[in-house]
Amino acid sequence: MSGYELLARELAACGRDGFTGEVRVSGSPGGTVHLRGGLVVAVESPGAPGPDALLLRSGRIGGEEWADLVRESGGSRWPAAQLIAQGRTGAAQLRVVCVMALQDAVFALVAGIVDDCERGPGDGSPPAAIAVGEPPTRLLQDAARKVNALLALPCPVRPERERPAPALPSYDATRLGPLQRELLLHADGRRTSRDLAFLTGRGVYTVTVEVARMLGEGLLECPRTPAPIPVRLPPGGQPVRPREPAPPPPAPAQARPPEPVALPRRRPGASGITEAIGGERGGTGWKEFFRLRNPTTK
Repeated sequence: MSGYELLARELAACGRDGFTGEVRVSGSPGGTVHLRGGLVVAVESPGAPGPDALLLRSGRIGGEEWADLVRESGGSRWPAAQLIAQGRTGAAQLRVVCVMALQDAVFALVAGIVDDCERGPGDGSPPAAIAVGEPPTRLLQDAARKVNALLALPCPVRPERERPAPALPSYDATRLGPLQRELLLHADGRRTSRDLAFLTGRGVYTVTVEVARMLGEGLLECPRTPAPIPVRLPPGGQPVRPREPAPPPPAPAQARPPEPVALPRRRPGASGITEAIGGERGGTGWKEFFRLRNPTTK
């Protein structure tokens, strides 16, 4: 059974049972589906930006303002009442953001890998839950339609797989839309469509589709990864172990330093010291000079 079928069967059963709680989806990216009376009211996934990320990263509200709202709400992860009371957003607009985030998270689950699904009682009211839930079957069908539409594009990509980079050193920014300019600014060959969605405060489906279109238009490219080195198998079927490199040759023995050469003795007085003192060649030497000063010296 595929991951999509596993998820669809579990959520369909939750809808029939009128289940209230959460379904923990393990896999990549994985996530948690919150249900109330068999309807989906919120979905959290590391594969898609949540409503708070959509508001903050898009610049609709600043980080300090958000921190003040969370503080005023007593530490709530989703200060919806404060957002509406202070006129930061309307109730209808806030609901639209929550629904978009919910649908985007379901798309991330369906486009990824689902290993297992497990029901749980949940831990209270989920953050950013919508008042009127969505039928799980309809959500999954909509997500599957988005995946199929994405795969039908000339250059399909997955949210967490390809890492695009700008293909042109220069381009006419006046001919590009706002999202295209943002993606060209942040795409660097290391970020996936999921990363770009979090960075720009856009839905991961919207960003993934735009990345695929820009790849087809030649604005972006995906650097190729180096091909793996093939392993040559002998007739026995066992891989050939690479031969160990030969040890380096021993370092040549260092030659012993030459013996110091004795300098020739200098003739007394050759340095001019005797002349500077005032003595004459062949006259009284140093020993005689000391004998004159110290008659007791032998």
